[in-house]
Amino acid sequence: MAETNLIHVRKAGDTYLKRSWMLYAMLFLPMAFFFIFRYIPMTNIVIAFKDYSIFKGVWSRESPWVGFQWFEKAFAYAGFWTAMRNTLLLNFLDLVVGFPAPIILALLLNELVFKKYKKVTQTIIYLPHFLSWIIVSSIASRLLAPSTGVINIFLTSTFGIEPIDFLMNKTKWVATYILFGVWKEMGWGTIIYLAAITGINPELYEAAEVDGAGRWRKLWNVTLPGIRSTIVVLLIMNIGRILGSEFDRPYTMANRIVRDVADVIATLVYRVGIQSFQFSLTAAIGVFQSVICVIFLVAANSMAKKFGERGIW
Repeated sequence: MAETNLIHVRKAGDTYLKRSWMLYAMLFLPMAFFFIFRYIPMTNIVIAFKDYSIFKGVWSRESPWVGFQWFEKAFAYAGFWTAMRNTLLLNFLDLVVGFPAPIILALLLNELVFKKYKKVTQTIIYLPHFLSWIIVSSIASRLLAPSTGVINIFLTSTFGIEPIDFLMNKTKWVATYILFGVWKEMGWGTIIYLAAITGINPELYEAAEVDGAGRWRKLWNVTLPGIRSTIVVLLIMNIGRILGSEFDRPYTMANRIVRDVADVIATLVYRVGIQSFQFSLTAAIGVFQSVICVIFLVAANSMAKKFGERGIW
């Protein structure tokens, strides 16, 4: 009997050790992944402080340390401040127009009574997120072309107005850029807000109905306060990316005529760094961009905490 109990104890111990090793492996592998593929490449940040070329090693003696020389050249570069202005402007307009859009859409979807219609609608509005900006820019050129675009043909034949050059006029290009960005990402952004709405206690809606609240009152006094923390966290993260810029969106939608308003930091880095092989200069621009983004993130988080919100950390 004692031997049988001892065997069971040993088996239980072996099972515990195996599960412990599996748990440690599950914890270690993601950490190792982030360290190898995220943190180790960050050591190349020293390129911004060295006279580096593609034919020299990052840590080679042939790449001498030059301090903040490349930062000074970046700030003196004519196109840098234009790209920074355009990045701030386009991201600010994206924040003002694009951030409330998924919130409004999620609130509208939440009010739909027919579940099948709601699911079909959600599926349709999610689809543009999976289209690349190459496809979206092609759609934009087909829709908005002055002579052959569907929208201009409709406006000319229906209202008799002259064709509008959406993609060649700087002001109209900015509006087109923002609206297509909202159209592409608005549906995808509703996923988080709909998930937050489903986490609201249904008893709050029942109590509001007992008090005589209609749909609008329940939305304003129950739904919005219920997802406020989610809205604040996502707003902080968006403010932290105010100086960040994606490459494919402005690169595919821009053209030479609107470059003054379409050239952002990402396209500047590509044009100066990749095409002209000035890697140290563009690395300095990237470091400056990252530092400003961190400052915006910390400032936005501090402001949220001052207004009584939890913030990100």
